[in-house]
Amino acid sequence: MHNPLLIGTFVVVMVVMLLLDLGIVNKSAKTVGNKQAALWTLIWVSVAMLFSVFVYFQLGEEKFAQFQSAYWIEEALSVDNLFVFILVFSYFKLEGKLQHKVLFWGIMGAFIFRAIFIFSGIGLINLTYLPSIQLGGWNFNLSHTEIEKISWATKQFTQINVILSIFGFFLVYAGIKSFFASEDDEKQDFNQSFGARLLRKFLPVSNDFHEDKFFISVNGKKIATRLLLVLVVIETTDLIFAVDSIPAIFTVAPDDPFILYTSNIFAILGLRSMYFLLANSINLFSKLKYGLAIILSFIGVKMLISPVYHFDTNLSLFIVLGLLVGSVLLSVLTRKSI
Repeated sequence: MHNPLLIGTFVVVMVVMLLLDLGIVNKSAKTVGNKQAALWTLIWVSVAMLFSVFVYFQLGEEKFAQFQSAYWIEEALSVDNLFVFILVFSYFKLEGKLQHKVLFWGIMGAFIFRAIFIFSGIGLINLTYLPSIQLGGWNFNLSHTEIEKISWATKQFTQINVILSIFGFFLVYAGIKSFFASEDDEKQDFNQSFGARLLRKFLPVSNDFHEDKFFISVNGKKIATRLLLVLVVIETTDLIFAVDSIPAIFTVAPDDPFILYTSNIFAILGLRSMYFLLANSINLFSKLKYGLAIILSFIGVKMLISPVYHFDTNLSLFIVLGLLVGSVLLSVLTRKSI
């Protein structure tokens, strides 16, 4: 278990930043411009990087690299999530100042759901390591905390995990599917999505936004507003995307929930400001989906071959960042040549 100083620092930073964001800077719903969005994106990234430096001094280089890898993987894969948010807001015709409120409370919900996913996921991983097997001198499934060298074959094997293998196949499939997806495949009737149908099952829903309210009372009866409907759709969409991103970060530190959760939370907290940047310049990122698809497949392959070959954490980080930056540059160059 990590030292109380790290945990306490994380909690204090979260409370201070959220109070600053909610209570001072964004006390009322308003349209967020490019300048403010860029500033807050920079602030959130900077706070995450400073916390990672603190991790370095407290836990060492390996944990620092794990934090960085998990952070940038989550940040990269979350960009795809933001594209869907743009489609949702456009579908429901939600104006900029109300988008801000939905994104904030959506991120608050992600605090809870990501904790459930990460801690339960690590519990499942620890329960699903296969027992050791020896076949013709080849020793498979050694303890996941140790690596035994097979001298005659100069090979190394670590313990095979059922859950990580399933995650690996799923991510490879998701990456390939995303790479070849057309615009028609991505069109959805969000009014009939799982989240929208779930809300209507429990509450009547108004066809209007009613300013920035989530609920209104009509003849003493509580009714959900259209704004709450959008929030539920956004929240359930985020849960669906977490099925991709959470398994992906398990390759980084499958036995360290603190590193995974803190890096994940820092990444998603910067998403709201990043959304407004992306929404205002979406035409600059036409090739980004291909880079994200390759990242998904790369992480899936990394999971599948982990019992045979361990990717260095720093190498994985450079590959992910390289694919992300490369796809953005390709988008810009392609746009300029048209």
